[in-house]
Amino acid sequence: MQRRPLGNSGIQVSALCLGTMTFGQQNTEAEAHAQLDRALAAGINFIDTAEMYPVPPLAETQGLTERYIGTWLQSRRCRDRVVLASKVAGPGDWLPYLRGGRNRLDRANIETALDASLQRLQTDWIDLYQLHWPDRETNYFGKLGYTHTADDQSVPLLETLEVLTDLIKAGKIRHIGVSNETPWGLMRFLALADQHGLPRMVSIQNPYSLLNRTFEIGLAEIALREACGLLAYSPLAFGVLSGKYLHGQRPASGRITLFERFSRYSNPEAECATAEYVALARRHGLDPAQMALAWVTSRPFTTSNIIGATTLEQLDSDLASIDLVLDETVIAEIESIHTSQPNPAP
Repeated sequence: MQRRPLGNSGIQVSALCLGTMTFGQQNTEAEAHAQLDRALAAGINFIDTAEMYPVPPLAETQGLTERYIGTWLQSRRCRDRVVLASKVAGPGDWLPYLRGGRNRLDRANIETALDASLQRLQTDWIDLYQLHWPDRETNYFGKLGYTHTADDQSVPLLETLEVLTDLIKAGKIRHIGVSNETPWGLMRFLALADQHGLPRMVSIQNPYSLLNRTFEIGLAEIALREACGLLAYSPLAFGVLSGKYLHGQRPASGRITLFERFSRYSNPEAECATAEYVALARRHGLDPAQMALAWVTSRPFTTSNIIGATTLEQLDSDLASIDLVLDETVIAEIESIHTSQPNPAP
């Protein structure tokens, strides 16, 4: 398994990261442990989770993902072999059960969230603590058409950064990152850190796949020039790029079949592009999902590609993508499809 530097942290993380948001909803505790065992045996040392997981978020399941990881860490006694990442939720009226629906990226909320995560994870520290989405009104989770709100009452970025700094000093977290962030937000965090002598963000976890390459527009240059690489989530676009949902297919256990809310990558333009990518893979004798994953992993601004699975068979297939090197012909054909169908599912 390839290892890559996590920003300027001094930590080396696996080029594939195990995403865990199905643990507690689509996967039982035993299944979660089996996935974690398989990933660790394959050389993955990077595990990503969040306080709000599993997804879709529900009051009755919130926190189960971290709990399952915690029981695994304790039973396997492998904490020193794992780079553990989690996230604190930003504001949103769609999580009314999380801190009374008043969650913001301020001191009280971040400290409360972190302590609860540490308890569920049964660990004294988190290696990478991420802001799950911005506190301010901006574009994330596929929102387009930015509308500026001059006075949105958001927590100042410096205040958030100072809280995270104190938690690093306390030994509860080691490094910090952002998620679902914009170019402006990431650069402001980096500038404030440099200006005030505070810790820098070492990563940005945003969506990135053959169907959504918007990261390249404003963030890829920052990732490379500022040593703040991408942790790519949804690299298979909710499994769409495997081809299993083409032509109206809805496999019984598929995420889109089970949860209609996951429609981000299912519009007609995305389906058309997916059909072309799947056909390209098959012309070259490649597994479509492995081709899609190998392409994301190979991007120069990608620190780690977050894979997710609900079965060990899916996980094994995802893991095998690390050995796939796409030749120049395949890359050129991918670029041709992207030119004709650019970012159909941002």
